[in-house]
Order: sequence, then C-alpha cells, then structure tokens
Amino acid sequence: MRARYDVAIVGYGPVGETLAILLGQRGWTVGVFEKQPAAYPLPRAVHFDHEVGRILQAVGVGDEARARSEPADVYEWRNAAGATLLRFASKALGVSGWPEANMFAQPDLEALLDRRARSVATVEVHRGHEVVGIDARADGDDVRLEVATQDGRHIGVAARFIVGCDGANSFVRPHLGATVTDLGFFFDWLIVDVRPHRPTVWSPLNVQMCDPARPTTLVSGGPGRRRWEFMRLPSESIEDLNREETAWRLLASWDVTPENATLERHTVYRFQARWVDRWRAGRLLLAGDAVHQMPPFAGQGMCSGLRDAANLAWKLDLVLAGKAPHRLLDTYATERVPHVSMVIDFSMQLGKVICIADPAEAAARDAMMTAAVDSGQMVAAPPLGIGPGMLLDGDPRAGQLFVQGRVARGDATGRFDDVVGGGFTLISPSGDPGSYLDADAAAFFASLGGVTAHVGGGASRRDVAVRVGEDAPVRDVDGTYARWFAEHDVDLVLQRPDFYVFGTAARVEGASTLVRRLRDALHAGE
Repeated sequence: MRARYDVAIVGYGPVGETLAILLGQRGWTVGVFEKQPAAYPLPRAVHFDHEVGRILQAVGVGDEARARSEPADVYEWRNAAGATLLRFASKALGVSGWPEANMFAQPDLEALLDRRARSVATVEVHRGHEVVGIDARADGDDVRLEVATQDGRHIGVAARFIVGCDGANSFVRPHLGATVTDLGFFFDWLIVDVRPHRPTVWSPLNVQMCDPARPTTLVSGGPGRRRWEFMRLPSESIEDLNREETAWRLLASWDVTPENATLERHTVYRFQARWVDRWRAGRLLLAGDAVHQMPPFAGQGMCSGLRDAANLAWKLDLVLAGKAPHRLLDTYATERVPHVSMVIDFSMQLGKVICIADPAEAAARDAMMTAAVDSGQMVAAPPLGIGPGMLLDGDPRAGQLFVQGRVARGDATGRFDDVVGGGFTLISPSGDPGSYLDADAAAFFASLGGVTAHVGGGASRRDVAVRVGEDAPVRDVDGTYARWFAEHDVDLVLQRPDFYVFGTAARVEGASTLVRRLRDALHAGE
C-alpha cells in the first residue's frame, strides 16, 4: 500500500470501480478502500442505457459488457385486464452508439470492472479495508484517511483528493457537512431474481403490471436471468413478504416454480427518492448513491452514478495536472444536480402511476391512459443533458450529449471512440479542425490531449469522411455525423471527455476561437 495517493476512493461498487479506472488510465495513483472483503455476489441493478454503454467502452470493458447484456426494445405497462397503458420503445442504437436499453446482472459487470481496474498499474484495490477516520483540514496538498484492516491494524494514508463512492449510508458524506433532502417517496417492494432452467422467450422483454391487487414488475435480469418485483400491500408485513415461501407463492402465478427455476435472491427493498445538497467540500467529493437515490422505475440509479464518475474524472485530471484551478470541481455539482433531480422526479412520476393499490383510483388511471394510447400519445423520457457549468455560454447545443457513430479507417471498422480516440475532440464535416487552429490554440489543445477529426458525408468512399491527426482517413460509415451536423446547422463541435458538447461554431474556421473559449472557461476567475 502506498503512503500517498493522488485520489483515494472510498467504496468499490460500479461507481468506485469506474472512477478508479478513468483516473488510473490518465496516469494518476488511485487507492480504493472497500470495507467488504469480497464483492456482493447477488443481483442488484439490471439496466444501463446507451450513455453508460459508452462510459463502459471508455474504461475498456465495452465489448465484454455488451456480450453479457441483452438489449431491451420495449417496456410495456399493462393494467389488470392486460390492456396497454404505456409503451416505451427503445431504439436499437441510441445517440451514443449503444442500444438505448441494456439488461445485465450487476455481479457480472462488477467482475469486469474489477478485473480492468486491477490491470491498471497505478490503481490499488484494498478490500477488507474500512475507512474509519478522515482529516480534511488543510495540510499542504493532502487530506488524510485512517484505515482499519481486518487484522486490527490502523493505517494512515494521505491523498490529494478523497471521493466517497460508499453508498446511501456513506461514511464520507458527513465530513462534507452535506444535508440529505428526502422527498418522502416510500414504497416497499419484494425483489425476486431467478434463473429459469430452460431458455425462455419473453415478449415483451420488460413488462410493468399496473394491477391494484398487486403492482408487479417483470424484467430481464440479464442473459439467463429474470426479475420479478412485487409491491407490498397495506395488509402485509415486511417480515412475511420477505420469506422464501412468499417469493415462490407469488412466482407461481407466473408458472415459475422450484422445479423449473432457481431462486437467486429475494429481499424487500424500500424505494426512496433522496438527494444531497453538497457534492464537494474542498478536497472531499461524493458520487453515486452517496449523493442520490431514486426509485428504479426509470432504471437510472446506477446509470446516474456512472455519469457522476465520467463527469468528475476529467475534471479531477485537469486539476491534478495543474491545468485548471480547483474551482473547476464546483461545476461537477452544478452540472450533475439538475440532471439527477430531473431523473429522480421522472422516476417518482412513474412510480406514482405504478404504485396505485386503490381499485377506483386505478380504474380512473386506466381510462385516462388507455385513451392516450388509443389517440397515439407517447411518453418520452426526459432529454439527456447537464446543468450549467463548463459549457459555452449562449450556445443552445452546449450540454447536449454528442453522438457516437461507426467509422472506418483502413481495414478497421468500429465505434468512433475505439477507432479515433476520446477526450476533448474537435469535429467538423468541412475539414480537419486542426488545420484551422493557430499556433497558440493548437498548443493549448495539444496540452489537453485533444483530438481533431474531419467528418464528411460518409455514405460513399469518396474523400468525404474523417481525418484524424496526420490526415489519416476515416469514413462515417452510417452517416451518423452528417445527420447530426445537418440537424443542428453548425460546422464544428467541441466534445468534452464525458461526451457532452462544450460548444459549437457556425464554420470550421472558428476552431481557434472555440478552443480559446474553452481555455477561458477553464481558467475563469483566476
């Protein structure tokens, strides 16, 4: 164990794993401290979206994660009579170049992330090491942790930053003086995960039964797994609901029995909606469930945590390298809080529709929703975006998630990030933005590890595609980039390392100005 790390991460779930990898890949020393000696072996989260797929791609487990997940094309809500109340249709590919909805088993994903983290030379994972003390008083560039080992030793460790990824009962959070805001949304549900003994085709893959007699969720738990969620009724106790025989009794209604399935997990979980008002205090930061919890109805709990990691990692990188002031870390919360608040609110609104146990109220709901379905009305998830922060002021496209399409260079064809690269990226359909950078802007952009790319029409093999670095040709295979630029009527985009648009320009000749605006934003207030 090192005596000092650039970043100490407390907690080693998917958020801590992802953040450790993202920082380690950038060369920073990372110490991860997890009090549990082994990973939790049972299912929990079962859904990630296209943006999280791209984050997993960025940490080097994309292909494996895709192989261990299954895309979900439909999430259908039905009433007790089987009539459709709502239908969410997911695209085969979202804007990030991944299926919009992916079903998986969390232990499988955590194993992939753990193996990747341990392969990064500057990342050290310490399981069975509980952080029992934090001294955040200014001590040069360091804060300190007291770590208790399983054999009773106490070790002092220094770090330039500490990030609490240690869940809803975070040990780190009180040291920030953070206040938890509870939105008062409480429902108890029995979560039951099973492995059917024989392959079964479920159509649609994910179903929500809005039956007041027993609101029930049926979703994929990843390949070879199935999950049921049963809402606790007012007449039931948590103790009775949490019995194995209760799980089998409820599953029997779906023809699932000990003879044709294995029960992996059954537990009563209280769905809650909470968020924290303070994400950073000096060199202490929080991410994941330590700063937000939400009902699972939109499948965004783990997704939100991995978005936290992607946003925070590149900002910590610049601050650690002395390329941006500490003030940059304040934009972590200003950007993430509005997105998280919106997702929590959306999840609550879905839950309020689902968790109706009164027959008369459910009948009124059904009448309204079936009428909307009959009229062709569709319900959409809230648009992806972030709040104010490290973005180009006044640009309506700033803060939007940028696309990732398939490209080809030579004999290689794949997703843009794999073929071209990631980080800060300047892209234009009219020429290589790098050739339009003056010496000052080019030097600054190079100091950030920036990439430039020329993206053209992409449908033909003429010289219309992408040029990266030293004029290496890359084709826009499916026209993804051509469509984006045509839709937004701009000629240049500057993408951040977390895949969000920093800003755009009307012409590629504006590349130097756009890069200088980025520099000004990074160093504002100095």
